[in-house]
Amino acid sequence: MIKRNERRTVIGKVKSAKMQKTVVVEIERLELHTKYKKYIKRRSKLYAHDERAECQPGDRVLLTETRPLSKLKRWRVVKRI
Repeated sequence: MIKRNERRTVIGKVKSAKMQKTVVVEIERLELHTKYKKYIKRRSKLYAHDERAECQPGDRVLLTETRPLSKLKRWRVVKRI
């Protein structure tokens, strides 16, 4: 069983804040190509719960995993960086 303090956290950039209490956050990571040994930039789009609706597009935010809050939301905004 995962304890509350052991949940995954990620840092990303807010792409959209047009929904109520929900923000779309883009996570970028570098992956090494197996054949060519070059780094490729990969992106993931996460839906996160923003209780106070204070995040704006372009903000860097810290997200943590949480229980499913809706069909797409499984992350929660901890703080703006």
